[in-house]
Amino acid sequence: QQSFEQLNNKAVAVVVDPIQSVKGKVVIDAFRLINPQVTMLGGEPRQTTSNIGHIEKPSLQALYRGLNKHYYSIVINFRKNELEQKMLLNLYKRKWNQAMKLERMDDHAKRNENVMESMANLSKDYSKWIEEEMKKTKQELLVSRIGKVDPKRHLHQNVEELMSVNISQTLGAMINTKAF
Repeated sequence: QQSFEQLNNKAVAVVVDPIQSVKGKVVIDAFRLINPQVTMLGGEPRQTTSNIGHIEKPSLQALYRGLNKHYYSIVINFRKNELEQKMLLNLYKRKWNQAMKLERMDDHAKRNENVMESMANLSKDYSKWIEEEMKKTKQELLVSRIGKVDPKRHLHQNVEELMSVNISQTLGAMINTKAF
C-alpha cells in the first residue's frame, strides 16, 4: 500500500474479507496509510474527501492492529441489485441431488472419528477459556483473545456439521435400502 500511495497520492486500499463475507453479506472496508512525517509536524494526516458517511467508532481489535496510528479507515457505502443478491446467495447452495449421494461408510466413520477428536480438544480449550474468564476483566479478555481461535464457535460449528452430515448419511442410506 505504501508504494501505491507513493505512486499516486490518491491511492486507497479496498479490502474484502472473504471469511466474514457469507450468504449475500459482503464485508468491505477502505484504508489509507498515515504518513509519520505529517503527524510529527502536527498536521492532520487524514485527507478530506467528498465521501458522505458517518465515522464509525473503531473496535478494540482494530485499534490494537494500528488503526489511527499507522492507517485510517474510510467509510464505504454500496448497494447490490436484486440479481447480484441472488447470485451471492447461490454461491454456497448445493444441488438438490448432492444430499442423496452416500459417502463410503468407512470414510464416513473415519471423518466422524476425526471430528469427535477435534471436539474433545476444543472442549478442553473452552474449559481453559472459561477459567481464564473468571480471572480477567472484559478489557483484558478482549485484548488477550485477539487473533486466537474461539473454541466455543468452532465447537458449535463442528456439532452442526457432524449432525447435518450424519443425518444426511443416515437418511440417504435408509432411502437407498427402500428404493433399491
